[in-house]
Amino acid sequence: MSSTLLEVTRASHEEVERLERLVVKDLQTEPPTNKDRLYQSHRVRNMIEQIMDTSHKLVDIYEDKDNARKDEIAALGGQSSTSANVNVFSAFYDRLKEIREYHRRHPASRYVDTTDEYEHLLKEEPVIEFTGEEAFGRYLDLHELYNEYINSKFGQQIEYSAYLDVFSDTRKISSKLKLNRQYQDYMQKLLEYLIYFFERTEPLQDLGRIFSKVVAEFEELWTSGLIQGSQNENNENGNVKQHEALIDLDYYSTVEQLTEVGPAKLKEALSALGLKTGGTVQQRAERLFLTKHIPLEKLDLKHFVKGSRRHEQNGGVTTQQPSEDEKEIALMEAKMKKMCDLLHETIVRTKENIEKKHALTYDEIVQEREEDEVQPESESDDEDQQIYNPLKLPMGWDGKPIPYWLYKLHGLGQEFKCEICGNHSYWGRRAYERHFKEWRHQHGMRCLGIPNTKNFNEITSIEEAKYLWEKIQVKQGLNKWRPDLEEEYEDQEGNIYNKKTYTDLQRQGLI
Repeated sequence: MSSTLLEVTRASHEEVERLERLVVKDLQTEPPTNKDRLYQSHRVRNMIEQIMDTSHKLVDIYEDKDNARKDEIAALGGQSSTSANVNVFSAFYDRLKEIREYHRRHPASRYVDTTDEYEHLLKEEPVIEFTGEEAFGRYLDLHELYNEYINSKFGQQIEYSAYLDVFSDTRKISSKLKLNRQYQDYMQKLLEYLIYFFERTEPLQDLGRIFSKVVAEFEELWTSGLIQGSQNENNENGNVKQHEALIDLDYYSTVEQLTEVGPAKLKEALSALGLKTGGTVQQRAERLFLTKHIPLEKLDLKHFVKGSRRHEQNGGVTTQQPSEDEKEIALMEAKMKKMCDLLHETIVRTKENIEKKHALTYDEIVQEREEDEVQPESESDDEDQQIYNPLKLPMGWDGKPIPYWLYKLHGLGQEFKCEICGNHSYWGRRAYERHFKEWRHQHGMRCLGIPNTKNFNEITSIEEAKYLWEKIQVKQGLNKWRPDLEEEYEDQEGNIYNKKTYTDLQRQGLI
């Protein structure tokens, strides 16, 4: 019975319906923690994949390419593809005999209840692999890519926190370095990591649909020319936009003045124009100074790097056809920027976590990590074990609300706001006093350029902190040696002046 095609079809429809009900039931429950949310999303994703697989099987059955379903339906009506004269009643009783024989051999199949079999899917915890730095999907772990960035030709020697700000911005990297194989491998690894992280943290999102939209928009912009080739992006006067951003020749009237820019900037500007970058500083400046009065298309070919210029003209402007490598790199950059937009909150959270770690000691970092490991276990209890807390009192060391008298004694109902900490609220006098030594306040003072000393305790306003810092600087300046006022000079007549007065009288010819 269970082997018949119609029974398989019925069982498949039943399985799809049960899984759909389980998906709805699971999504109606609000997960209390981030870990439970990830478990729920992955459970739903697994059930959706089962629904899709079963649906594909049903489509194959209904297409009936081998006519098996058609023959089985015909057999139920007493017909057959081999013989048209088949007794309907004999076919019916043969079928009934087959069913009875099946249930006689398998008596338990008549009372099968698959409810529990499907309900256990709501309690399973899928295996999700995260590194320790990712903290179960809360932060990004870009240390490996950061090391590759700072050790590459296209990268810069910057801190990890600064790298989190610039890794999504590829406009500062020159076109020549982008065509390097090292940059292509780096961009490929970065895109693969962002996709892998997004699939683990947002399993219900359809990345295929997102990327198909990105590719469609990219192809439209590339065809219309709004996304330029990475080597020649000339303006109407034949000067390169990148060159204008590097050195503005209008500020220099001679070659000697241009040499003061330095060999590095001259080389970068010449490379952006496609000109030769060799020679002395004087030769580089002379070569670049030619472009101030002579358009690029009229320059002698000896000044250009071999293969950097094409003789085909497009409206009087020298152009170069973008290659397939340039298009592939530009498409990877477009996908990477889309992933950064989707993971914007995670990137900001990662940067805040790095800045927080810089202000913590090793013992504090270890203690915080231990608290993070213990916290999910206490939060993942069942709803029946939730503690009744109508006043929303803080939890004590035993996981229960503290007494109300203790809540009033410590003034935990009193709110203190600190503008330096980004208007963050602190509840209770003790937490407020302690926050002046914590990472958030230290980072805010560091951003203002003010040292976080005892003089600034109890000060939460940015204006008050700046005013006090200026006052301290003035007070410290009074105790310094000021040669203008305190250094003494004597003239021929024996009169004593300070340095400022003496130099003024000497300029006027009075001494």
